[in-house]
Amino acid sequence: MKKWLSVVGLALVVMLSGCDSAKPQFKAVDITGADYAQGFTLADFNGQTHSLSDFKGKVVVLFFGYTQCPDVCPTTLSELVEAKKLLGANGDKLQGVFVTLDPERDTAELLKNYVTNFDPSFVAFVPTLAQLPALGKDFKLYFQKVQGKTPGSYTLDHTAASYVYDPQGKLRLFVRYGSGAQALAQDVSLLLK
Repeated sequence: MKKWLSVVGLALVVMLSGCDSAKPQFKAVDITGADYAQGFTLADFNGQTHSLSDFKGKVVVLFFGYTQCPDVCPTTLSELVEAKKLLGANGDKLQGVFVTLDPERDTAELLKNYVTNFDPSFVAFVPTLAQLPALGKDFKLYFQKVQGKTPGSYTLDHTAASYVYDPQGKLRLFVRYGSGAQALAQDVSLLLK
């Protein structure tokens, strides 16, 4: 009887370990099935209204920030560019999407110049001030103005992470700031399989 129970126990361990190997081992936080960050419909830097579903067929990396950000935003966009290079022939299947949290200063023209300076395929969206609170709530974003030393000058403290959507448009990953291009490229490769 003990021998039979040992065999059954071993069989269960093997079956359960087989289940784990079928699940992709992402570097980022797997948030598949989350009920937030499901998308938006906003005007892009060309004044055209789009939603995240317009990018189906590509892995979308969505980031919120602002053009005058001193470090987090340019670093994140640079990592996206590097991840595209690391993907080689699949690099064109990675879509960078930037949404400004500072529509007071980030005009459509400024955003277009900013993101396309990193990569011509990147797209930026410009929500209105009225759209920002709902957008922040839908994506569980933190953002707040921090007044500068002179009147009218300010920075924005904001969530420093990216959301990743698979080619079917489903939310899959939460990428922490500073995870690196290599880790992102590996995760995108898994999502493209």
